Amino acid sequence: MIANTPPPPYYAVIFSSVRTEEDKGYAEMSQRMLQLASEQDGFLGVESARNELGLTVSYWRDKEAISRWRNHVEHTIARRKGRSDWYRDFKTRVALVERDYGSTET
Repeated sequence: MIANTPPPPYYAVIFSSVRTEEDKGYAEMSQRMLQLASEQDGFLGVESARNELGLTVSYWRDKEAISRWRNHVEHTIARRKGRSDWYRDFKTRVALVERDYGSTET
């Protein structure tokens, strides 16, 4: 689903990844991270798609909210597992959203 974000400005954290063959608890951790992120102050929404390349875009009110999420204990554990077990390659980008528009009002 497309995230229902407020009027800009806000931030997008774009996580691109290529998975390894092993699951090793990835599905459970992914669901937990989505649940946990949605409980964080400043979280605005998320969009995700996976084929050969996975893309997850999370939206945040400000850079402070992103920093708190990045430093959250469980998220730190998940990031470490990602590096060691789940991702062959990945990149994270943080962008300021200055404008958004679409086919319908969200």
